Amino acid sequence: MNIWLAFSVRKKPRDRVVTVKGSETLSIELKQLALQQGFSAVGIAPAVTPVGYHHLLEWLDRGYHADMQWMEQRREAREHPRSMLPGTCSLIVAAMNYHEGTEPAAGPRVSRYAWGTSDYHTLLKTRLAPVAEVLRQRLPSAKTRIVVDSAPLLERDFGRMAGLGWYGKNTMLINRRIGSWFFLGTILTDAQLHFDAPEEHQYCGTCTRCLDACPTQAFPEPGVLDAGRCISYLTIEQRRAAIPHELRSGIGEWIFGCDVCQDVCPWNRFAPTHAPEEFHPRRALHPVDGRALLRMTAEEFSGLFRATPLARTGYAAVRRNVALALGNLRDVSAEPELLQTLSDEAAIVRSAAAWALCQLATTAGFAAVRQQLNRERDVSAQDDMRLSLLAAGACVPERPCDGASSPPVASDDGNRGAATSAAHVPDE
Repeated sequence: MNIWLAFSVRKKPRDRVVTVKGSETLSIELKQLALQQGFSAVGIAPAVTPVGYHHLLEWLDRGYHADMQWMEQRREAREHPRSMLPGTCSLIVAAMNYHEGTEPAAGPRVSRYAWGTSDYHTLLKTRLAPVAEVLRQRLPSAKTRIVVDSAPLLERDFGRMAGLGWYGKNTMLINRRIGSWFFLGTILTDAQLHFDAPEEHQYCGTCTRCLDACPTQAFPEPGVLDAGRCISYLTIEQRRAAIPHELRSGIGEWIFGCDVCQDVCPWNRFAPTHAPEEFHPRRALHPVDGRALLRMTAEEFSGLFRATPLARTGYAAVRRNVALALGNLRDVSAEPELLQTLSDEAAIVRSAAAWALCQLATTAGFAAVRQQLNRERDVSAQDDMRLSLLAAGACVPERPCDGASSPPVASDDGNRGAATSAAHVPDE
C-alpha cells in the first residue's frame, strides 16, 4: 500500500556506527548497479534505532493508526532492523520513480502508484535482487534480506538517513531532484558498507499546500497523519466496514488511494516523466469506468486486477468505493448500475449504493432505497440507509417499514428530490 507510516518527525541524535575502511568502493558499485536496475536514487544508511521510532510510539498511543492493529502488534519489531535480519549493519535504500507524466483522467480515480500492470512490491524486489547477489558475490559470508513496504521497517526514516530526502509536512519523503512520486525498497545486510550523509534540512519552508488541500482534514498538525481520516486508508485498508458518513463527501472521486497532497506539492514540479513500463497506466484504470466496475463479477475483477494493488483491497471494498465516487460525482447516468448494486451480496456495497442514490436525489433512487430498507436484514446497513435518506432530506420509513413512503418533494431551488417540508428534516 501507499500509506506512509506517519507521525511527528522531530529529530534526535542517531546512534554512531563506524564504517569499515575499504567499503566505499563496494558501496559505490552497489549503488551504481541499483541505478542501472531503474532506481532513481540510492543511498546507504547505518542500522540503528531510527529517529522516528519514539514518535511512532507516540503516534500509536494517540490512536492515529485507526484499526491497523498489525502496526500496534509489531511496534517492537520496528525499533531496529535486526528484528528482520540479525546482525544487520547496513541498509541500502533505493527509490524508484513511478511518475511517468500521464495526466489524471476525469471521473473515478485510482492513485497514480496503482495505475500499472504489476504490484510494486514484486517489481522492486525483483530489481533489487541483482544488487543483493553482487554483494554476496563480493562478500560470500554476507547475509542479505530485501524488504519493500510490508516488513516492519521504518523505511522512510532510513531513506532520510541515506540522504534520499526529508520529511514533508504531508509525512512523505521528498527529494529535491525527483519530488515524492517514488517507492522505497531496501536491502538489509550484515556487511559493513560506506554510509551516505543524511538529509538534515527540511525544504518545505512556510508552504502548507498539502495540509490545506486535504479534503478530509487528515493532518491534525504538520508532519502528523490521522490515518482514520486519510482517504488512502479509508479506500484501501478499511475493507470490511462502511466509510463514516461525515467523510464520504471528502473522499470525492477517489476509489483507491489518494494523490491530493502530492498533486499540490511544489517539489513535484521536478518529478521525472519516465518510469518503468510496469508503472504505465493500464486501460482499465485510466480512465476508470465506474459503471463497468459495478457491473463486474468477482471473477472478472480477479482476472483483471490480479497481481495489482487493487487485488489486496478486494472486490467488495473497491465496489463500495466506486459507488461513493459516483455519488460524489453526481453521475446520474450511473443510476441503473447503482440500483442494481442495492442488492449486492456485501452490506457495505449496498449501503454505499444507497448513499450514492441519495446523492443523485432522483425520485426513482429514493424509492429504491426505501424499498431496500424494507427488506434489508443487516442492522448496520439499515442504520446507514436511514442516515443517507435523512441527510438527503428524504422521508424515512418508520420501523417496521411499510413500503408506502411518499416520494420526496422537489425543492424550490431545483435540486431534484430535496425535501422542503420541515417534517422531512431531522431535528438538530
